[in-house]
Amino acid sequence: MSQIAINFQDAQKAFLILKTLDKDKIAGFLEEMAKQIDAIRDDLIPTAARESHLPEGRITGELGRTLGQIRLFSALVAEGSWVEATIDHPDPDRKPAPKPDIRRMLKALGPVVVFGASNFPLAFSTAGGDTVSALAAGCPVLYKAHPAHPETSRMVAESIKNAVRISGLPKGTFHHIEGGIDTGQELVAHPLAKAVAFTGSYRGGKALFDACNARENPIPVFAEMGSVNPIFVMEGYLADRMDAAAAAYASSLSLGVGQFCTNPGLIFVPRSQEETFAAAVVDQLKEVAGAPMLHEGICHTYYQALETLTQSKKLKWLLHSEETDVLTGNVALAKIKASDWLADEAFQEEVFGPFGIMVVYEDRDQLHALAEKLKGQLTCTIWAEEEELQSSGDLLHLIEEKCGRLLFKGVPTGVEVGHAMQHGGPFPATTDSRSTSVGSYAIKRFARPVAYQDMPDSLLPEALKEGNPMAILRKVDGVWVNY
Repeated sequence: MSQIAINFQDAQKAFLILKTLDKDKIAGFLEEMAKQIDAIRDDLIPTAARESHLPEGRITGELGRTLGQIRLFSALVAEGSWVEATIDHPDPDRKPAPKPDIRRMLKALGPVVVFGASNFPLAFSTAGGDTVSALAAGCPVLYKAHPAHPETSRMVAESIKNAVRISGLPKGTFHHIEGGIDTGQELVAHPLAKAVAFTGSYRGGKALFDACNARENPIPVFAEMGSVNPIFVMEGYLADRMDAAAAAYASSLSLGVGQFCTNPGLIFVPRSQEETFAAAVVDQLKEVAGAPMLHEGICHTYYQALETLTQSKKLKWLLHSEETDVLTGNVALAKIKASDWLADEAFQEEVFGPFGIMVVYEDRDQLHALAEKLKGQLTCTIWAEEEELQSSGDLLHLIEEKCGRLLFKGVPTGVEVGHAMQHGGPFPATTDSRSTSVGSYAIKRFARPVAYQDMPDSLLPEALKEGNPMAILRKVDGVWVNY
C-alpha cells in the first residue's frame, strides 16, 4: 500500500470523528492554527521571501491576510449559521396526503485534496483559503505542496500539525505531501478523495478537472485558473482623469511583477483617446524597474509568451521587453485594433507577468462586440461616468455574464477577504462559477446538503433540533428565525 493510500485511510478515519465534533471544537482548532503560524513569523517571513523572491514587506502583508482569513473562518464556524439549517414542520392533517417533517443542512464532504499555488506562498498555499475553508467545513485535507517554496510549506505544515495535536483532533486531519505530477495524479484518483481545490494555470487546472471527471465516481474540482481581467474605459471617464487613470493602470499591471490572477492584462480604450492615454501609460511604465519573478520557469514562460506574440503583425508594441536574465521580469505593453482583437482568440490568453494589451475600439457598438467575444473572467472593471453607465444597461448586463466580480472604480488587483467577496468566474477563469476561493462562502464548496425526514429529535444534528440549541439563524417553515 502506498503512503498516499495510507494517508487517505487516516484522513477518512479523521473525517468520521470530525463530523461528530461541535462547532466550538473546530473553531478553537482554527484559532490555534492561526496562533501556531503567527508564532513562527520571525523565521517564516524571511524563508518565504527567499524562496519566492518576493520582498519581505509583501510576505508580511500576506501573512496578515493568511491569519485574518483563518480567523474569519473560525468566527464563521463558531457562529454556526453557515450550515443553512432549514426546517419544514409536518402537517399530518394535510390532504390528500400528510406532510412529513423534513430538515435540511450542509454537511462536510470528506477528505479534500488541495494543491498549493506558486504566487502566494502563504495565502493560497499550505494554510491558504482552500485548506482553511475545507478544514472549517469539517473536511480533512491532503495538501500537495508547491515545489517553488518547499521549506515555507513545511514550516506552515508543522504549525498546522501542532494545532491538530494541541486541539485534540485526529492526526489524519491534515497531511502535507510533496512530490511531482505523478503524486498529484495519485491523489486525485484515490476513491476516498471527495473534492479537489487548485489555484494555478489553465493547463494544470483543466488537467485536474478532466482527470476527476474521468473517475468511476467523478468529484468536484474547484480550480481557479486565472484570467486577463479586462478594464472597459469609456470616454467620459478619461476626460478629467487621464493621468490618474494611466497611473492606476500602470501600477496595477506591474504590481508584484504582474504575478496576480487579477492582473489587468486587457484594457479597452476609445480611439479618440488612445494616443494620449497610451503615452501616459508608457510614461508611467518606463519608471518601473524589472524585478525578480517567482522562479526561473515562470520567468522563461513569460518571455516565451512575449516572443510568440511578437510574431503577430496586428500588435503594435508600445513598450517591448526581452529576457535579460533567468529571473527578472520587465514590463511590456502592446496595442491592437478592436477588429483585429475580435478576429483572434489568441489575444485573450493570459500572459502571466507584467504585460498588457490595449484594445482600441471605435464606438459603443464595437465595445459591445468586445464584451460579447470575451471569455469568462475573475473580474471585469468599468471606468465610466454615472451618466454613461445609466445609458449602457445592455452592456453592463453582458459584462456581468462574463465575470465573478464587477468593479466600478479602482483596479482588480487586491482581493478583499470577507463575507461578500466573490473570487471565481465563468469558465475558463474557474471550473465552477458558482463557487469562490476567497471569502467565507468558500466553505460551501466542501459541504453537501443532507435532508432528514421524520427523524426523531434526539437523533437529529444539533443544528436541526427543534429547540435550536446552537442558537443559529435557521429557515423554519419559510421564515428566517434564530429561535
